[in-house]
Amino acid sequence: MTISGLSKRSLSSIPFDPEYSPGARNAVNVCLRIQLTEKVCLITDEATQEIAASIAHELEAIGAAYNGWIIEDVAQRPLKDFPREIAEDMETSQVSIFAAWVQQGELKSRMQMTDIVNRRRMRHGHMVNINRQIMLDGMRADFQKVDRLSAKVIAMVRKASRVRATTPAGTDLVADLNPKYHWLKTSGIITPEKWGNLPGGEIFTTPGEVNGTFVIDGVVGDYLCAKFGNLKETPLTVRMKNNRLVEAHSENKELETDFWNYTHTDPNSDRVGEFAIGTNIELKDVIGQILQDEKYPGVHIAFGNPYGSHTGADWDCSTHIDVVGRRFAIWVDEEQIMKDGKFLVEA
Repeated sequence: MTISGLSKRSLSSIPFDPEYSPGARNAVNVCLRIQLTEKVCLITDEATQEIAASIAHELEAIGAAYNGWIIEDVAQRPLKDFPREIAEDMETSQVSIFAAWVQQGELKSRMQMTDIVNRRRMRHGHMVNINRQIMLDGMRADFQKVDRLSAKVIAMVRKASRVRATTPAGTDLVADLNPKYHWLKTSGIITPEKWGNLPGGEIFTTPGEVNGTFVIDGVVGDYLCAKFGNLKETPLTVRMKNNRLVEAHSENKELETDFWNYTHTDPNSDRVGEFAIGTNIELKDVIGQILQDEKYPGVHIAFGNPYGSHTGADWDCSTHIDVVGRRFAIWVDEEQIMKDGKFLVEA
């Protein structure tokens, strides 16, 4: 049931494609396990309101109370800060869902939102740039199966000191792990310990140090993803030394320049803050959407914010940009766990 009087437009009155329903049902019942007694803060925007309407329908089906927010009803885009009205609603909610397209300069507002999530230990589904393709693909995954694989892989890396990754395109990097930093599992089964992206399917930590080359023939994150999409034909090659970005090259010079500028926004914007392994084995290829593609089986890293409140990293940054490649081979210490993009570990 909708709690009235808080949003100018009602999500329950917005028609939606019934093809969205399986993914929406997965989000509500499997990933977030929303209960009748809980209140949900559902945040969307004009570009994504049809998908949010499908989620609202599933909330109503189980009888959960929720407030639906269309960002443009309460604030101007791009957001400089997270809207006060929505923040106040989150303070009295047990679960939140963010299903919206992001704009350049809005990362600060999303960090303000997740600060509330972290402080209140809310279950939060983060569906940044969710679209029709993802709803019909990644959001229909068997997240229980993904969770089983994620649990096996994270048990291996938590005991390891080093992970090496290579690809046929030329990636060859080594991550030395810091035993003081925690590994997190965001498999799509969301708990109060860590909010997660939907669709889910990854394990990650802050690395001690990354060195080597990463050929990004998948996608780059944040607002650059929408701008440049799938990079299979024009990869971006980056080199890291002592955990810092030292080179970035691409035939697409606009991509090269935009990425370099992004990773030099703050003093730590060029620092590897995340080292992750995608574990959503139901994804068959990169599609050019970072929300789903970072869950694609393989290694991805991110420059910038290390999510220190979860990993234990003692540094911070106002930016965070993921980079994804294809067809990885992965070794955890001396044991190979992936070959040509396929896990050698059973789910």
